[in-house]
Amino acid sequence: MPRRTATMLASTLMLIVLLCAGVFLPVPYSEMSPGPTVNTLGEHNGEPVLQISGHKTYPTDGHLNMTTVRVTSADYRMNLVEAIYGWLARNNKVVPHDTLYPDGKTEEQSTQENAEEFTQSQESAKVAALKELGLPVRSWVIVSTVVKGTPAEGKLHAGDVIKAVDGTEVKQPSDVAKLVTRHKPGQDVVFTIVPAKEQAAAEKQRRTATVTKDVTITTAQSDDAGAKRAIVGISAGTDHTFPFKIDIKLADVGGPSAGLMFALGIYDKLTPGSLTGGEFVAGTGTIDNNGKVGPIGGVEMKIVGARDKGARFFLTPADNCASAVKDTPSGITLVKVNTLRDALAALKDIRSGNTADLPKCTAKS
Repeated sequence: MPRRTATMLASTLMLIVLLCAGVFLPVPYSEMSPGPTVNTLGEHNGEPVLQISGHKTYPTDGHLNMTTVRVTSADYRMNLVEAIYGWLARNNKVVPHDTLYPDGKTEEQSTQENAEEFTQSQESAKVAALKELGLPVRSWVIVSTVVKGTPAEGKLHAGDVIKAVDGTEVKQPSDVAKLVTRHKPGQDVVFTIVPAKEQAAAEKQRRTATVTKDVTITTAQSDDAGAKRAIVGISAGTDHTFPFKIDIKLADVGGPSAGLMFALGIYDKLTPGSLTGGEFVAGTGTIDNNGKVGPIGGVEMKIVGARDKGARFFLTPADNCASAVKDTPSGITLVKVNTLRDALAALKDIRSGNTADLPKCTAKS
């Protein structure tokens, strides 16, 4: 065989080997890309996203779109070719697998966590919107979860209302851990609770639950990586009673980042006139019960997804602004917001046409 032919054959075989290696060689990366957007003022899968009953609502128009990001699943193993393609693709982002799924988190665990965060974001959106409107919202601290095999198992239950710990009134979820960790492992702690069944019955009958009981639990020692401390094995959260019914109908979405847009949609439906003035506004951001807007992940892809659907303005958490402006697609204005009230003020400028007054994102903010 001539030397030139042999060299070409060897090179071809080497190329084939490298291509095969690229196809089959897994790499520790995941991919993010623009996901769908949904108008919180409109319908999704044939039914209104926001459904309010028991209170007067008003017609709305325009768009207040929440935005999403698609990510490869925790169980998916990207190969080298896919990673290179993702790095070259303009609107995709390849990140280390552990960035999206830290500590070896499984697909099931990630889905469950995202679902819980999504539910919490809906509750916070309702609270923030109603507070901004001056409507009454009752809140209390509850047992969110009980860890199996811990001292609280069988003694406390999800949904129990925590009124006090060792006789000290509990006002917010963080109070519970502070009061428990005053003890040494092995000491008793006394929870004063309203049992979940009593609380549910009281809510159904629109009355205040009055039946309480004391539950004594012997603390155990924590076994995580942090400092050793007394624990009982629960996580505390917040529950609310609203003066009327607000349902958010949106399946197959997870995470906390739609909170701001849900709050705006609720506010719009409960007030006369249109928040958007008919404009297409999209956005993202977590929200807490007091209307504080927090940063989210994947903001660049959410902006692209919103622009591609026709959005002209994008409400951007202030802490995301610096990264968002690095590669902003043409035709969309990034509006910086710190709070729900900031977003409402920006929407007032948008519907009145005073866009020069909008607080826009910059590389320093």
